[in-house]
Amino acid sequence: MRKKIKILVNFFVVLILIVCTSADSLVVNNADADESKHLVYKFDIKDNIMKPAWRITQKAFDEANILKADYIIIHLNTYGGALNIADSIRTKILNSNIPVFVFIDNQAISAGALISIACDSIYMRAGGSLGAATVVSQSGEVVPDKYQSFMRSTMRATAESHGRDTVISGNDTVIKWHRDPKIAEAMVDPQLKVDGISDSGQVLTLTAEEALKVGYCEGLADNINSVIGLAGIENYELKTYKPSTTEAVIVFLLNPIVRAILIILIIGGIYIEMQTPGIGFPLVVAIAAALVFFAPSYLHGLTENWEILIFIVGIVLIALEIFVIPGFGVAGVSGIILVIVGLTMSLIDNIIFEYEGLGAWDKVLKAFFLVIISLFISFILSIVLSKKLFTSKSLRLALNTVQDKDEGYIGIDRQQKEMIGREGLAFTVLRPSGRVEIEGEIYDAKAEIGYIDKGEKIKVTRDEAGQLYVMKI
Repeated sequence: MRKKIKILVNFFVVLILIVCTSADSLVVNNADADESKHLVYKFDIKDNIMKPAWRITQKAFDEANILKADYIIIHLNTYGGALNIADSIRTKILNSNIPVFVFIDNQAISAGALISIACDSIYMRAGGSLGAATVVSQSGEVVPDKYQSFMRSTMRATAESHGRDTVISGNDTVIKWHRDPKIAEAMVDPQLKVDGISDSGQVLTLTAEEALKVGYCEGLADNINSVIGLAGIENYELKTYKPSTTEAVIVFLLNPIVRAILIILIIGGIYIEMQTPGIGFPLVVAIAAALVFFAPSYLHGLTENWEILIFIVGIVLIALEIFVIPGFGVAGVSGIILVIVGLTMSLIDNIIFEYEGLGAWDKVLKAFFLVIISLFISFILSIVLSKKLFTSKSLRLALNTVQDKDEGYIGIDRQQKEMIGREGLAFTVLRPSGRVEIEGEIYDAKAEIGYIDKGEKIKVTRDEAGQLYVMKI
């Protein structure tokens, strides 16, 4: 009996081992099946080549590397943009360990051409264009030759990076580039002629058919799936880069209308706060609006540290003028100017000055007028709202109770009336306002004539509307 039980136990043990081995085999086979599936990662550049495009490119490449993608496809449609941003994207592509393809869905002009040529394979929609990479200003004028020279060499070097073949024909050695550098350079230099391709003395722009003919396009496609098929990729999974909620919010906050509203809240909050004692809700609103205004543009690379610093210094100068320095003079005017400059410069990308020269002032003026209009609206709204706030019974920000003299209420301090004719010392510098010490007590006072230095003897000449007036003796 024991022998039969032992045989039965051994049988079940062997059966379990067989089942486990089979399961492991199935898991391995499924893993192999998954590993054989190619991961294609796609992201879009369908706007001007500016810092947002560079930010998206960085995030997309990082995610593709984390997912261990087999291929990256850029879905491109752009008329160009900033040269330094395009060069950064180009470098990212050239240094990528993952093969990068580009699908030119209509246009790859100027900076878009540089990005496209950097990719391992180029696919174009029929009717698309590639080229016209001359560096121009915002107004469309050609910038100085030092920028053109840089662009020519960059385009040439990018084409050369894809390699060449050395062909020996008889006694001659012929170098055949995978992408002819002269064609890339001709997209920048109108004086460069390429036999049979560019002999018109104009900047070269290739159609899809022409690009295919000269080796600047691997195939014509209608969509991303068509590109993948032309690339010979089978059994694939397509993953598309999707901006996070944070990035979507940032893009929303960079909308000019939203930014104008934020400026109104910043200035309006500060103005209303100055009309009320202490620190209250308007100041909280102003600070929150300033953070929301500057943070997205700072993260997007539009705003520099010095622009935020200029704004803060401007606010500090205005506060000093109001609460410390009497009157309204250099500090106040300087503060207003700095606030306007800080807000204006934060609305534009500073690289336009480097690449667009005088043409950049068009954007500066637009940003300036947006700030000025927002300031004007904020002052109007602040005046209207402050009147409603201070007269609203529901909010109780105004004192509506009558304080009669018969009940002991007086509008001024009677003790100050008794100071007339008395002498004392200037407790602080009076320019013309400051503080004085009379018989051991400190009073706010204003100099009748000129300035009075700290420590000088003074005499109270009059008291008017609760303000002591003094003169040096």
